[in-house]
Amino acid sequence: MSPTPVRYRSREEDSARWLSFPFRPGDIVISTRRRTGTTWLQMICALLIFQRPELPAPLWHLSPWLDHLVMPPGMLYAQLAAQPHRRFIKTHTPLDGLPYYPYVTYVVSARHPLDMFVSLQHHLENMADGPPSPSGSPHDDLARWLDGDTAFPESLPAAMWHLTDAWSRRFWPNVLLVHYDDLVVGLEAQMRYLAWRLGIAVPEAQWPGLVAAAGFDQMRDRAGHLVPGSGHGPFRDSTAFFRRGTPGAREVFTAEEVARYQAKAAGLAPPDLLEWLHAPRATT
Repeated sequence: MSPTPVRYRSREEDSARWLSFPFRPGDIVISTRRRTGTTWLQMICALLIFQRPELPAPLWHLSPWLDHLVMPPGMLYAQLAAQPHRRFIKTHTPLDGLPYYPYVTYVVSARHPLDMFVSLQHHLENMADGPPSPSGSPHDDLARWLDGDTAFPESLPAAMWHLTDAWSRRFWPNVLLVHYDDLVVGLEAQMRYLAWRLGIAVPEAQWPGLVAAAGFDQMRDRAGHLVPGSGHGPFRDSTAFFRRGTPGAREVFTAEEVARYQAKAAGLAPPDLLEWLHAPRATT
């Protein structure tokens, strides 16, 4: 998104892999923080592109995580080059770490950070070999997460920067922000909006089946086809990957803890972004 993209690296990912990736017109890049709806957006894009509830291959094969270091980049590029359909690719890199092309669509997800934090703790506990949350208690870990402790793969400062950067580009014609809670309360409306923004025409008769397939419960039932490495991979329980799927995890915190979060967030993001991020969504 900038002349020289910022390089983001961790023990399992390197955004520099994007620099040599041969994009093609129509590509979709799904740029998210963990536990903010990554797999949900991948599934929605898959359903819109293939226009049938059953996918032709496991979701992680159709929509690979390009930054992930588990596969040599050349092999991954070849896998994507062989895909004849419109490509949709996953990353946890903010937009300022990605090459920018006007013929590529960048979709960024957002979720109330306290919901994201609690979901992340359960996610870490479900990892077979990964590090657990530092204490296992959201109350004990909250302060460290707020301050950007590197024990967390997703600190509040990192999440807020990802969103702030995307928010500053929200009027670009090929940048699209999606709020997790909007998917919860109005899945069909959001899917129709995504289809419109992506320029995908869906026959009216197809919509009921596609929306049903994108439902949270249905995705949980199909976890073996949607979660990377199901049965032998990084998660103890693939279905637990789709643990809850609704807002409200923030309710585990005391009023004092919520106030501390709000004070910290106010210093990390502009007021209009925070208003959009925190606003409750009405059910439809």
